[in-house]
Amino acid sequence: MIRFNQVAKIYPGGGRALDGADFHIESGEFVFLTGPNGAGKTTVLKLLYLNETADEGEVSFTFGNDHHYSSLERIARSKIQLLRRHLGIVFQDFKLLTDRNVFENVALALRVASVPEDLLQRRVEEVLALTGLTDKARNLPQEISSGEQQRVAIARAVANNPHVILADEPTGNLDPDASREIVRILEEIHKSGTTVIMATHDESLIQSLPYRRIRLEWGKVVNTEEPTNDFNESTRSAPSDF
Repeated sequence: MIRFNQVAKIYPGGGRALDGADFHIESGEFVFLTGPNGAGKTTVLKLLYLNETADEGEVSFTFGNDHHYSSLERIARSKIQLLRRHLGIVFQDFKLLTDRNVFENVALALRVASVPEDLLQRRVEEVLALTGLTDKARNLPQEISSGEQQRVAIARAVANNPHVILADEPTGNLDPDASREIVRILEEIHKSGTTVIMATHDESLIQSLPYRRIRLEWGKVVNTEEPTNDFNESTRSAPSDF
């Protein structure tokens, strides 16, 4: 479970990126963080992947029985790196290495984790197939479309079988067709039991989707909308050990 308990993030000058944010996300959920630009969506994600720390309140999450994080505790950098291995992060601007082809961009996270080469090869092929990029494996990022680049970023994020995918405005730079394809791929990943948290300001993209929405405005949670139908039983398998 992920829990924000009256969380505030205060930047120099006194501005509050988050102000008393209070919500939880269950294991295996697909949740949209919505709201206008500057509402605090990216700050929520940064707190989750430990790029920022809360100034007030508590952020906590648990992976299985062995890995727990609370912002109220002192935490060693080595543990931060260990916790991040359970997270897959998708950025709006892709953050791909332009001097490496699609295969090597996806393989990078596995190489950092010292995955054996035969397993690495098989896993990269699996996630490229999942994201429809098998025929782009040897292309450089600048040789493929923006939508395809974002799919590479998703493939990279999911390569290590993370418990949670954090997607920060992953469709923000894409056309409507490419945006719908990105959401479809995230839904496929979610069906395997992975928790997916997607930040978006595009209400029209998600209005017909049956997942919970947590709406932020000026750093405050102003609304939490429940799913429009029972996605728990009909659209996904049992969650992974998160």
